Amino acid sequence: MTNLLIRPDPNDGPIDFETWICLSHEYDTELIDGVMVDRMSAQLPHEWIFAWLLTLLRIYVGEAKIGVVLGSRTAVKINDFNGRLPDILFVRSDNIEILHRDAIYGVPDLVMEIVSANDRPSDLVPLESDYRTLGVKEIIFIDPQKKRIRIVEKSEDGYEITTITAGRLSLRAIPGFWIELDWLFGEERPNEMGVALQLLKESGWKQD
Repeated sequence: MTNLLIRPDPNDGPIDFETWICLSHEYDTELIDGVMVDRMSAQLPHEWIFAWLLTLLRIYVGEAKIGVVLGSRTAVKINDFNGRLPDILFVRSDNIEILHRDAIYGVPDLVMEIVSANDRPSDLVPLESDYRTLGVKEIIFIDPQKKRIRIVEKSEDGYEITTITAGRLSLRAIPGFWIELDWLFGEERPNEMGVALQLLKESGWKQD
């Protein structure tokens, strides 16, 4: 029998990151200003894009041996009272010490979020603010409904914003990696292995 951990009452005060991590296996939540906030179940357009992109990135990064790609159950500590679960994140090999057994304690090199139909600006603005506060250098918001991508990149003067609706998405954090927006938002997407191997060939990565 599974022992279900009791969810704290917000009226008892803010929940800290460590407490939230202990509860994260029982409840699908994020930690926002000390409150455990339930995550909505994802719709199929979100999951189709997530599965394809995660697989493609893992093949490419794994073959290039440049880091680690993780999915949507990996907790990232923002501060003592905030924790997020990015849809996809990437950590370079020389930044690997931020990976711990229970969560990421440090700054991922890239986070990617796939916007769901039920996501509101009041959800997305604090999410982006948390990643900026942490200092993530590259933040990508993929919006299947509007078929656009919002790119938030850290610079010397703060963050620069670019929105694209056509062409290619290139990732600064992952050299040589790019995808066509038509692939991402199309009804059928190309085979992940084939795309990854072609990108590796173009980029000059030498496979074992």
